[in-house]
Amino acid sequence: MVHRGASALSLPGDWPAHPDPILALNGMGSFDWDLDSGLFHMDARAHEIFDLRPDEYDGDPATLAVRVPPNEAIRLDELVSQAIKDGSENYGAYFRLRLRDGSLRWTHTQGYIRRDGTGRPRRIVGIVRDATDELSDLAARDEAAALDDARREQTNVVQLTTAALAHARTVQDVIDVLKDTQGLTHLGATSLVMGLVEAGRIRLVAEGPEGSFVPGTLVTRIDEPYPMSEVVRTLTPRFIESADEFAAGYPVLWPHITDLRITSAAYLPLIVQARPIGAMGLLYSNREGFTQEERNILVALGSSIAQSLQRAMFYEQEKDIAQGLQQAMLPRTIPSVHGADVAVRYRAATIGGTLGRDIGGDWYDLIPLPGGRVGAVIGDVQGHDTHAAAVMGQLRIVLKAYAAEGHPPATVMARASVFLHELDTERFATCLYAEADLSTGVVQLVRAGHIDPLLRAADGTCRRVHVPGGLPLGLSAEFGGLEYPVGTIELDPGHILLLATDGLVEQPGADLDDGMRGLAALVAAGPDDVRGLADRLIDVAEERDGDDDVALLLLRRRGLDTPQTGGRLQQHVAPGDPEALTAARHMIRAAVRAWGAGDRADEIELVADELITNALMHTEGAAILTLRVLTGGDRRLRVEVEDSSSALPRRREAGENGVSGRGLLLVDLLADVWGVEARGGGKCVWCEFAVRERD
Repeated sequence: MVHRGASALSLPGDWPAHPDPILALNGMGSFDWDLDSGLFHMDARAHEIFDLRPDEYDGDPATLAVRVPPNEAIRLDELVSQAIKDGSENYGAYFRLRLRDGSLRWTHTQGYIRRDGTGRPRRIVGIVRDATDELSDLAARDEAAALDDARREQTNVVQLTTAALAHARTVQDVIDVLKDTQGLTHLGATSLVMGLVEAGRIRLVAEGPEGSFVPGTLVTRIDEPYPMSEVVRTLTPRFIESADEFAAGYPVLWPHITDLRITSAAYLPLIVQARPIGAMGLLYSNREGFTQEERNILVALGSSIAQSLQRAMFYEQEKDIAQGLQQAMLPRTIPSVHGADVAVRYRAATIGGTLGRDIGGDWYDLIPLPGGRVGAVIGDVQGHDTHAAAVMGQLRIVLKAYAAEGHPPATVMARASVFLHELDTERFATCLYAEADLSTGVVQLVRAGHIDPLLRAADGTCRRVHVPGGLPLGLSAEFGGLEYPVGTIELDPGHILLLATDGLVEQPGADLDDGMRGLAALVAAGPDDVRGLADRLIDVAEERDGDDDVALLLLRRRGLDTPQTGGRLQQHVAPGDPEALTAARHMIRAAVRAWGAGDRADEIELVADELITNALMHTEGAAILTLRVLTGGDRRLRVEVEDSSSALPRRREAGENGVSGRGLLLVDLLADVWGVEARGGGKCVWCEFAVRERD
């Protein structure tokens, strides 16, 4: 204690101060310390607090050393000296007293420093009181606050983990959340194990840290002596509070995990609707025992994890079913096509983790056709569910059937639209159908509400092919719009035709035209090989992680291996089908232009039209129109119309008022040469036109 020496002559006239009776009533003692004389006066209550009898204290502060431990005395002296030096008016401190029975008591003192006119400190008047109860209450409050903080931290971990689990779609997602550094590791767990119940056994699906796998526990029976088996059998959590308890309870398992230095563990059954779907174990290496609050939190966490696992398992089952249905509806194989390289790809969308929505109505198809032709189809049925996939499967089959029957592209699309309209569904579909003659490179395109195709040239440049279009399938029949204009392009050797669904192009907030330009740039910069290019496009779709399916078909016309006699196109024209006749005329015009015979286009079209009309009027059944280019000597374009009648046509003069009989006269007048050939049960009427060599 601070000691100034003793001199009665220096005592102030009002020394010692008389304590306020209220202090005693509140259990406080008082003191008056004269700094000049060094005398330290205490009242009776102060003597009681210091556990000193009046005859044991002589007023010298040094005498208090028997009650104030040295370290406490040093701390008090430094506090008082600093207050005097700083010019402070008061100070306060908690310190411990050692009572006569040797026990320690918390005490509080507060002193008021009195100074003279010059600022010199003369006296310290203050109080002392027993602070045992106060600090006990404070310690209890601190302990309660610490417990509340720990509880809040644990609850926060549970809430954060539960929130993260809400976004988990697969079992692996659930495991990743639990093993994440922001997850259960905040609860202090050293290791995590998890198993799922499958056919009366427990299959281990997660264990950590790496290297902690116990041989023989990958698949275990529920009746085996393991803690996860026990909690699955009993549906009751198992809290292991010490290493000795672990070793005694599970002697088969314990020797394999001693390197983890486990001191306690919590094994929780994962229960959904009163049925165990698995079990989880949290192993600790830095704690022993669990409070009731901790047990409740872990049980609640186990319930949340069980719900997430069940949801993930349902999702995976639904996804397997959806993917199986999708694969069943899409073509299992793509037929090889002579003269072309083909690549197809499909990517299912993932929409917000919703069960059953990783499937859609996008499809592709490749249809071999007679005469070296091939049909390429890309389409998209509205919706992302199993119903969309089912509609897609039916639509794909009928569209393929219509094309295989020989109908022209416009008729194929119109009939498919009627079919979809007559189905018991409210779905519509967009579609793009391309019919290519690989010998000539002429491609006829029909579009039903679908995005345009792209054409990449042999030099790598890529452009959008604008195709006139009609309404989406299913809507055209409803609104009376069954007309589908036919566009024509020429596919040179090395050219690549790209058909795709809008999932490859559209992005939220982006313009479709911008998307098409971006896709064209991507195709131009991609590999020359169609398979490599298809993989590149699907990789980009995966990186975007869009919420729509993606289907694409790439068709590259190969260069001819040997010199050919010329191109060849064929068209089936059914009786009573004006659209087929229109499509045939369109094909004739496109082919004549593509083959460099534009100067005789009108003559060729008129003659072919006359031959087709004669076949439909005078015979039963369909007519087959064939156009081909013949080389060898002069270059000629040959038109053939085949029907099922063996009756030969007769050329005759028309009467004055008649209209019949003029057809063959017209053919004879316009064609360079013509004739008739027997074809099994029918015949073929042909004619040829000399055309100039192509530049």
